[in-house]
Amino acid sequence: MRAFYDSKSKLDDQGIKQALSTTNKYKTWLQVEAALALSQAEEGFIPIEAARDIAAVQFEDLNMDEMEAIKEKVGHGFVPFVKVLVNACGQESGKYVHYGVATQNIQQTTQLYITKQVHTIFKHFISDILINLGKMAEEHADTVMAGRTHGRHAVPITYGFKVSVWISELLNTLERMEECEKRVFVIMMGGASGGYNSIGSIGPKIQERVAKRLGMYSMEVPSRNMHQMHIEYLMNLSLLCNTLHKMAEEVYYTGIEEFGEVSETFTKGTIGSSTMPQKINPKLAKGIISNAQKLYSLPATGLYAGMRMFEGDSSANLLFDGLIEEGLELTTEVLIRAEELSRTLSVDKVRMKKNLTLNKGLINSEYVMMKVAEKVGKDQAHEMIYDKAMEVAINGRDYYEVLAEDPELAAMFTVEELKAMIDPSNYTGLCSAIAKEMAAKAEDAAKRLKT
Repeated sequence: MRAFYDSKSKLDDQGIKQALSTTNKYKTWLQVEAALALSQAEEGFIPIEAARDIAAVQFEDLNMDEMEAIKEKVGHGFVPFVKVLVNACGQESGKYVHYGVATQNIQQTTQLYITKQVHTIFKHFISDILINLGKMAEEHADTVMAGRTHGRHAVPITYGFKVSVWISELLNTLERMEECEKRVFVIMMGGASGGYNSIGSIGPKIQERVAKRLGMYSMEVPSRNMHQMHIEYLMNLSLLCNTLHKMAEEVYYTGIEEFGEVSETFTKGTIGSSTMPQKINPKLAKGIISNAQKLYSLPATGLYAGMRMFEGDSSANLLFDGLIEEGLELTTEVLIRAEELSRTLSVDKVRMKKNLTLNKGLINSEYVMMKVAEKVGKDQAHEMIYDKAMEVAINGRDYYEVLAEDPELAAMFTVEELKAMIDPSNYTGLCSAIAKEMAAKAEDAAKRLKT
């Protein structure tokens, strides 16, 4: 049975749209240029007065109309910004704006700085999703359902155990995302080819200072032709969304009428079709699936572009600019929907139990076999129970009756023992314990992310 809930603008991006805005990009260009100037001054490369003037410029001080006019004239995306920044600094201090570095140094550093901002918000989303899944795993640690392999009933599990799989993968993904930060969120201040030609021996020290100011890491070799950090991050986003995609697929398919085990909750008045009044479609799951599938193509595209020759290539730079931006946007769409889906999912215990007993206990055949194996050995037990299982599957007979009428089994087990052996609730292994353990780990990880 579907459940209603009250939705009041749940789809909140937590500030990602603003972080990816053009205005924020310009503000971050300004921030990076300020960090560069101050770092250069500390190493004696430019006058400290000039650095302070550059760092004092605010976004509101820039003449954006003039910048657009210059951009239309020169056809360059960054030079117009430099020119209006020079004007905002004054004649003397303006001489040291963007001193000894290349456009790509500022632009790539800026893109990765903004990516780091969004990355922090992504971790907040992961925290929220872990909280939701932890509650679900705990609540349904003992909710017995059919485990399925190859699309068929296998052995019983609990729904909490199924959720624990998603939790485990998310925790692994979180570890990858945090561990990659030192490789991904790096700055480059090596100049046109990465060799510090215009800055010289103090170049690495300046770069280290800039990195520290921005809360980032310094590239060991600041080459403009290195893109592994972009590809690695896109792959990590893909792995993150792959787990949420798995969750959405489960909801999508086990929510169809033939299963009816879970469903998305929805607000009253929701319409799924212009022609079929009964249609309430899994909108959150569909959004996760479609955005995740599109995201998977981005790392592959990046691999083809990551091996461009020579010391820099604008075709690769432009491509990675687009790939990273699209990757962040697609991941945002997935995370927004996954958070709401994990928070509002409706689980139908009654339907799960009904589906679990469709084969009248046949799902416990492994359990029966293992009990018989204790008396006659595994191979003989498998042969005996296989024949019984096929009798049930082919002729539709009741599994207990088939077992009970066998004289060998009747001699081995009492009626109560046979009935207990085909009760799915008696054969869920460690599913409940695992669900509770992973619920606790999800809660712990979420608390750490919140601090």
